[in-house]
Amino acid sequence: MRMLLTGLCCWGLLTSAVFSEEWRQYRGPDGQGHSDAKNLPTTWSEQENILWKTPVPGRAWSSPVIADGVIWLTNAVETHVDEKAVDNKDGKEKEKKKSNVPTSVNLRVVSIDAASGKLLSDTDLWTFPKPPEIHSLNSYASPTPVLDGNLLLCHFGELGTAAFDIQSKKVLWKVVLPAELSVGAGSTPVVYGDLMLVVNDGMDQQYVVGLNKLTGAEVWKTKRPKMTGTSKDSHKAFASPLLVKTAGRDQLVSPTAQWIVSYDPSTGKELWRVRHGDGFSNAPAPVVIGDLVCVCTGFFKPEILAIRLDGEGDITESHIAWKISKQVPNMPSPVIAGDAIYFINDSGVASCAKTSDGSTLWTKRISGNYASSPIYADGKIYFSSREGKTTVLRHGAEYDEIAVNSLDGQLMASPAVIGESLLLRTNSHLYRIGTKPAN
Repeated sequence: MRMLLTGLCCWGLLTSAVFSEEWRQYRGPDGQGHSDAKNLPTTWSEQENILWKTPVPGRAWSSPVIADGVIWLTNAVETHVDEKAVDNKDGKEKEKKKSNVPTSVNLRVVSIDAASGKLLSDTDLWTFPKPPEIHSLNSYASPTPVLDGNLLLCHFGELGTAAFDIQSKKVLWKVVLPAELSVGAGSTPVVYGDLMLVVNDGMDQQYVVGLNKLTGAEVWKTKRPKMTGTSKDSHKAFASPLLVKTAGRDQLVSPTAQWIVSYDPSTGKELWRVRHGDGFSNAPAPVVIGDLVCVCTGFFKPEILAIRLDGEGDITESHIAWKISKQVPNMPSPVIAGDAIYFINDSGVASCAKTSDGSTLWTKRISGNYASSPIYADGKIYFSSREGKTTVLRHGAEYDEIAVNSLDGQLMASPAVIGESLLLRTNSHLYRIGTKPAN
C-alpha cells in the first residue's frame, strides 16, 4: 500500500509566507521551488490548457519573476555574422555557416501582462561587443533577476551587473564584476536587506560580494577558500546561493568548487566550510530541511551532502549527517517535499530519498535530458526536460506518475507559479498554463 509522506515543514527560511501571486526570485519566495498554490494544471499540450503563449525572441534561460500582475524576464539577443563562404564540391553555389560566437549581445528586460500575455515593454539595457564564448547549453542571460520593490536586479556575469527601475525603465547603475567564467554565467543573485549578494566563481578568481542594491557600491567582498590543483577549469562553479535562518543567525549557504561555505550575509564573514572533494562546475542550488542544508557537489563524482547548519569553522569531519552518491544531478537543483528530497540527474534518472538519512525510496528513468530545476506544489513534483516535456509526479514514497506533457521548444529555464497556473519559458516563448481563465 502506497503511503504519502508528510507535507511541508517549517525550516526557518528568510522569507514570509509563500504567496501564489508573487514569484520575485529564482525558485520562488523561499528560493527552493515551493509554492502554496492549489489546483495547478497537471495536463497540457500546445492545444490544451494554454491560457496564452507569447513569443520572446532571443536566447535566454533565466526564469520569469512576477509581482503586481506583471511578469519580468531578462533576455539576450545575439548578432552573428556568416563565416567565410565555402565552395561546394561541384562549385555551383556557396554555402555559409553561422559563427558560434556572436559579434555582439544585446541584453534586454521584457515585461508581460500576466492576465493577457500581452507584451508591455522590451527595453534595451546595453549591448556587449565581442562577448566571450559560452557553453552550447548556456545562454548570455541565464541567471534569473531578483524583483525587489521597483528594482529588477540583474546579473549577466562578465557582461555586467545592474539595477533596472521597472517604473522609469532605466538602468540605475551598472558594474562589472571580474571573473573568467569560461562557459558563461549561471549563479543567480539574492537580496538581503539593502544588499544584492552575488557569487562569482571563475577560473581565475572566486569570491562572493555584497553590493548596495541602490547604488551598486561594494559593501563587502569575501574570497573563497583556497583551491587545490593546477587546472583552473576545475576551480569554477555556477551554483546559486540560498539564504537561511536557523539557530538564531542568518546564513548565506553557497556551494563552490571543492567547498561548501556559509557566510554572514550582512558582512561576508565566513561562518563555516565543508570540503566536498574535487567537484567543480556546481550548478544546483542548495535546499534546506529542518537543521540540514542539502548541497550537490558538482562534476567528477556528484554527491548530495546533508550538512548540519550549526557549525563553526571547518566542519568537514563533524557536520555531514548523510550523503547520496547515486544518480545525483550536475545541473538541476533538488526539491524538498515533506520528509523527502526529489532530484533528477542530467540524463533523466529521477530519485526520491528520505531526508532523515538519505536512504533511497525509489529511482526511475524518465525520458529526456534535464537542466531546469523542479518545483513542488499541492502534493505534486514537476520535472521539465530540455526536450520540452514536463513529467508530473504525485508526492509519495513510491513512484506515481500523473502525466507527461509536451510543448514545442526547449525547457531550460526553471518554472514559476502564479495563481493556479504555471509559467514555462521555452527557447522561443513564454507560456501561461492553467485550466481557469488568467486574472
